[in-house]
Amino acid sequence: MPRTRLALLAAAAVAALGLTLVLILGSTAGDSTRNPTPSPLPSKPSGTSLPAGFDGAALPLGIPASGFVLTDQRGRRVALSDYRGQVVILAFLSASASGASPLIAQQIRGALDDLGRLVPALAVSADPAADTPARVRRFLAEASLAGRLRYLTGSLAQLRSVWHAYRVVPISAGRGKFDRSAIVLLIDPLGRKRVLFGVEQLTPEGLAHDVRQLQAGR
Repeated sequence: MPRTRLALLAAAAVAALGLTLVLILGSTAGDSTRNPTPSPLPSKPSGTSLPAGFDGAALPLGIPASGFVLTDQRGRRVALSDYRGQVVILAFLSASASGASPLIAQQIRGALDDLGRLVPALAVSADPAADTPARVRRFLAEASLAGRLRYLTGSLAQLRSVWHAYRVVPISAGRGKFDRSAIVLLIDPLGRKRVLFGVEQLTPEGLAHDVRQLQAGR
């Protein structure tokens, strides 16, 4: 084969090899661009409106608890503002032997036993048509809450205002609806809504724990 032809073939082979290397390197660079090394996840920002350390559902800071003035089972006036400076347990109950109310009452009683000292506990009636003084006294006695929980009632207009402020479904809307939406709320010493318990997550230990957290200034 003539030397000129051999030289041309060699030059073509070198050019082809160079083109192949360029394509390989370009492909590698493209893969690197499409799949870069993962960067570290951003750290969780410090400071949050939902403090950790509660067993119940922590609420955003700064939500004031709506004030009210009602009457307890002994006919005494009770204002929520009377308890400013203390942690308050607030529930909405029906003095009934069925449904969620007896369970909630027992959990509150267990928390008060655990705490070992007097903590204000208030229950606003969600069933004023049936919550007669006699029925309320029997309910509290059976739950071992007589003298430990103030069961509050008032006019229908007064109660409706409180239900609306705390988004409570009264018994008149259906016992099932009330039971599913029943809550226990913790109010801190500054009068703010802080922790919310639904029936399914409410335990004496969890409620007592969160009361202590708020008493400690959490």
